[in-house]
Amino acid sequence: QVQLVESGGGSVQSGGSLRLSCAASGYAYSRYCMGWFRQAPGKEREGVAAIDSDGSTRYADSVKGRFTISQEKAKNTLYLQMNSLKPEDTAMYYCAASAGRNWYALGPRGGPHPASFGHWGQGTQVTVSS
Repeated sequence: QVQLVESGGGSVQSGGSLRLSCAASGYAYSRYCMGWFRQAPGKEREGVAAIDSDGSTRYADSVKGRFTISQEKAKNTLYLQMNSLKPEDTAMYYCAASAGRNWYALGPRGGPHPASFGHWGQGTQVTVSS
């Protein structure tokens, strides 16, 4: 059974940094894509960043140069380093794993498309104040 557990969210001021972690278990982590998504109240879930089994990454246009996705395969752990945070980054952040595939579609804003990911964590809240 796939299990994804996020941690590291919190409240920071504009310009601050946070590092999110996602501990994965229950499947062959190294074989599939992993992604970070976020959803603000009243808005659709959007892809923030993704990494495939070869380590190639993609980012939404809004976070390029500020966020970095990485992973430690030996620990089955995914990370999202978020720097220069802005109030518009405030959202619930979710970790996700692709449903048995090593590819994913892109969303309209350049990040991964949620439909390509079949396993989701419960989310961790990130709040950025101005």
